[in-house]
Amino acid sequence: MLSNDSCPHAAVCAAHTVALAVRAGLLGLAMLIAGCGGSPDEQTASQADPVGHQAMLQLLQQIKEAVGPAHSHREQDRLNELLQQAEQLPPDSLARIEPLALAGEIYLRLGETKRSIVTLDEALKLAQSAGGNIPDAVDTSIRFNLGMAYLRLGENENCLANHTIDSCLAPIRDSGVHTITTGSTRAAELFRQVLRKQPDDMTTRWLLNLAVMTLGEYPEGVEPQWRIPIPDGADVEFPRFFDRAGDLGLDITTLAGGAIVDDFNGDQLLDIVVSDWDPVGQIRYFRNNAAGGFVDETEAANLIGILGGLNLMHADYDNDGDLDILVLRGGWLMDVGNHPNSLLQNDGRGRFVDVTFPSGLAENAFPTQTASWADYDGDGDLDLYIGNEQHPNQLFQNQNDGTFIDVASAAGVDDDGYSKAVTWGDFDGDDLPDIYVSNLKQANRLFQNQGDGTFVDVALAAGVTGPQKGFPVWFWDYNNDGALDLFATSYWQDISLTAASYLGKDHQSEHDHLYRNAGDGTFQEVSQDVGLSVVTQPMGCNFGDLNNDGFLDFYLGTGYPEFEALSPNLMYLNQNGDRFVDVSAAGGFGHLQKGHGVVFADIDQDGDQDVFHELGGWFKGDPFRNALFENPGFGNHWLAVQLVGTESNRCAIGARISLTFSENGTERRVYRWVSSGGSFGCNPLRQHIGVGKATEIATLEVHWPTSGRTQSWSNIPVDQFIRVTEDATDFETLPYPHHPFVSSHDGHHHHHHH
Repeated sequence: MLSNDSCPHAAVCAAHTVALAVRAGLLGLAMLIAGCGGSPDEQTASQADPVGHQAMLQLLQQIKEAVGPAHSHREQDRLNELLQQAEQLPPDSLARIEPLALAGEIYLRLGETKRSIVTLDEALKLAQSAGGNIPDAVDTSIRFNLGMAYLRLGENENCLANHTIDSCLAPIRDSGVHTITTGSTRAAELFRQVLRKQPDDMTTRWLLNLAVMTLGEYPEGVEPQWRIPIPDGADVEFPRFFDRAGDLGLDITTLAGGAIVDDFNGDQLLDIVVSDWDPVGQIRYFRNNAAGGFVDETEAANLIGILGGLNLMHADYDNDGDLDILVLRGGWLMDVGNHPNSLLQNDGRGRFVDVTFPSGLAENAFPTQTASWADYDGDGDLDLYIGNEQHPNQLFQNQNDGTFIDVASAAGVDDDGYSKAVTWGDFDGDDLPDIYVSNLKQANRLFQNQGDGTFVDVALAAGVTGPQKGFPVWFWDYNNDGALDLFATSYWQDISLTAASYLGKDHQSEHDHLYRNAGDGTFQEVSQDVGLSVVTQPMGCNFGDLNNDGFLDFYLGTGYPEFEALSPNLMYLNQNGDRFVDVSAAGGFGHLQKGHGVVFADIDQDGDQDVFHELGGWFKGDPFRNALFENPGFGNHWLAVQLVGTESNRCAIGARISLTFSENGTERRVYRWVSSGGSFGCNPLRQHIGVGKATEIATLEVHWPTSGRTQSWSNIPVDQFIRVTEDATDFETLPYPHHPFVSSHDGHHHHHHH
């Protein structure tokens, strides 16, 4: 839960404090290395200078050595202090309770779960020996944390070490039920002990239900007064999407990170790139092998040593026909998060060079995890907006020579809120991309593009300033009326709010806001009207069309850093633009682990979108495996469209596609804007558009905002992949062979991929 204005993640701030001297040393090194890379005037990023790449590798290595895995060096120092305090006191001294209890929490964060249990158990025995001489709050706090450690032990021994396709999917059943039961059994006992003293403790009540569920004893195994109804999806008609990541070697275990699915080597097949926020976490590149599997080509992609990165964004910033990658670092780390971002330039064959220093993007290193690409000035190349946390946001204008200049102040978009998500979208239909900023502590902003290089904040007039504690966000046209709507989420970090929401009780949290574009420069908040009213606490997010009906669905990765933040990730199915239905349980999407980068993509090219999900937590002791949910198919038709700009930016970000077709005698129109989707996870820039039961597309229109040109074709066959070039008179049909995912010899249990 947010405990004060200065610290958005209380446990993160307590756990990750690095000495200012160390930080100052790193910043000094960064400036020195930046100098070695040459100024933008002397050396452009398009030269892909290896000196700049090596300079970044050196700086990232220095950060890794200074702060340790998951910023654990300072944690380890604090742990040693606490253990020393306890050691210096008599064995039966009640003064040992506090240092032992705190040490037990640190052990859990560091991933030493069994040591955490031993240490917390020792603290509990001392507390019990005191009789009534210590406050109940101390006793219950120790019992709760010990229960949390045992619950994590159960996750480690079952969900990680003996992973199955049902692991950690709520409601937990079938092969997801724990076979090694010590952890959850003991956790449930401890949570019951807490509830006997604090029966209204919603967090403990929620965790008791989960612990009992992992034992296969839910709901009967939870006392009626503590039972929380967790939907099983039985009343929702929707097929199961099975996790295939283990079969494909994609279920690597990481901490929180970003994810991109797109074609990085020009073979028209979708590859996967994932990151890990940990300063020792290696970015990973998985090449699609055209045989239903993937090959880890991180080394061949020249990415060894590119470490860290809570989020990733991709675009063709240099208009050379291939997709480059932006790595965002330092988010949530406050004053110790001044890590540089990385701009990775693609050579067209899936090999990357870090060009951050020569590009001009490394002059300042501010903590961030959010950025978005668009051509705001209409000159045909992509500009970059970065949302920072304690520092003003930055708008980097592309100079079309491989370099960028920060013009945020002059443009009027240097918002000084605690920005957790930014996104571009032309909400007013004037062919000029506008910026929405989701702030954690202040009102959100909607910067309207004035067409002269400046922006005006119209959020208040447009009615889109909330929620007041925001995180992921995106523009989309959820109701296919041709105007971009806006989804802005609420991030009140408290699992007790989730429990209250499941119980239908009042809670203090704002709900997510779905803003429907009214077409007059304003929006109407319609979340309650369309069935979106539960507490979600989202981080990762994206949208796509699961059933190819032409209406966009969305997936939220839920949670926050603390271990107790275990709530099902949420998938919502769009019902004709009128309502959304929760298909999380029915579809097998309700993962309890921390949900980060989310991607919708037709990875196996069978005509429907699969879902890739990065699921690592924040702390060193809270990693998890990534998932790939395979779409079983719905029997509907589709069109995949790749746009290539000539006067507009090459990867066509901001272009609008519209299709008209007849379905069951009804004339329909579907709209898509080219983007990577939500703010935490990147869909392919090629657009996958469902058309339901239509057997032919009556018209296809592509509107290019930079040139103002609109292309149109008639009578397009469905179920094909086409390429539309901005100045071409006709489109190209591209091969789209189905590559069924390979199956392991044992599809029930997964081998562990490191």
